[in-house]
Amino acid sequence: MLRIMHKSKIHRAKVTDANLNYKGSITIDEQLMEAANILENERVSIVNINNGARFDTYVITGERGKGDICLNGAAARLVQPDDLIIIISYGMYDDSELDGFEATVVHVDSNNKIV
Repeated sequence: MLRIMHKSKIHRAKVTDANLNYKGSITIDEQLMEAANILENERVSIVNINNGARFDTYVITGERGKGDICLNGAAARLVQPDDLIIIISYGMYDDSELDGFEATVVHVDSNNKIV
């Protein structure tokens, strides 16, 4: 049996921009993506800590080291710059892969730098 498990998350990232006039997605700093083992075009869930909104979208790679977290398209209506969000990725795992399994949690500071 395959189980869908929480694979990783970027915890309490600050939204740096919201661009309504763009195709849907979330742009994430490449360094944060690597730390959380998230790939471009991967499906992620977003939880807005400020207003409780929850939604899914896909990832676009942002410039490395800038700390950008930008919601694009329709998702831009669900966030405001400076909102805190949690970006969650999931994976499908066989039961045999779950012994000792631990999700990756990436904590960031107020500038979206890894702490």
